[in-house]
Amino acid sequence: MDILKDQKSFGGRQVRAKHTALCGSMEVSVYLPPEDKLPAPAVYFLSGLTCTPENFTAKAGAQRIASELGLIVVAPDTSPRGAHIEGQDASYDFGAGASFYVDATEAPWSSQYSMYTYIQHELPIAIDAAFETRHGERSIMGHSMGGHGALVCGLREPDAWHSISAFSPICAPSQVPWGKKAFTGYLGTDESAWRRYDATELVQRPHRAKILIDQGLDDEFLAEQLKPELFEAASQKHGQPLELRKHAGYDHSYYFIASFLEDHLRHHARHLLGVVG
Repeated sequence: MDILKDQKSFGGRQVRAKHTALCGSMEVSVYLPPEDKLPAPAVYFLSGLTCTPENFTAKAGAQRIASELGLIVVAPDTSPRGAHIEGQDASYDFGAGASFYVDATEAPWSSQYSMYTYIQHELPIAIDAAFETRHGERSIMGHSMGGHGALVCGLREPDAWHSISAFSPICAPSQVPWGKKAFTGYLGTDESAWRRYDATELVQRPHRAKILIDQGLDDEFLAEQLKPELFEAASQKHGQPLELRKHAGYDHSYYFIASFLEDHLRHHARHLLGVVG
């Protein structure tokens, strides 16, 4: 990890770093709580379409509560940025900033778009090597496309993540326009290959911990793109503990995330640290 910036925040440090992975050169934001709370477990936040690590770091307000609880918060990028693949900047919902956290199998994307492996394996190894983490003690959360990514990572490899949460996640990507476009481009037209990246399919094998999801009812993408009701029904059918909270008046923005982020960090702290409240 090469440290690009290191700033004091709530007694801890907000770090921006860069490292090399299968995807290429990747930037990541890392909040480290005060030194007397290190080593600490880590909570990973996966961002949504078009976002960089800076969106969550600057807008969500995670530092204060992470400092109090003694949590490291890791915010990776949403895709490779230096792949130089033709067409990767042609639309906001595919290519740069829109990896959907899959390991692409279709050319040319398969050359560098290995974001599932990056989030699930490469990045945690790099974070554990560079910072004072409690190795193997980590949880995952995300927003929108990143909420989809968090659900998929947590459900596919439940032993790797103590707990899962999401804000406004894309819950059934195989059934919505955003997901169909991304999966066709990255994974091909065989829809059976899509199932391993669809939380509503993966919940057939439940995670041991209750999943927390917050959804704004004034979210402009709720009906067409997100479909939390499908994940809720599948969770009930297969015995996945789920708390799906619906909030009148809230939309898809970072104002919504900032309003309920403390609840999510406390949710993860209960599983990682046994913190009550």
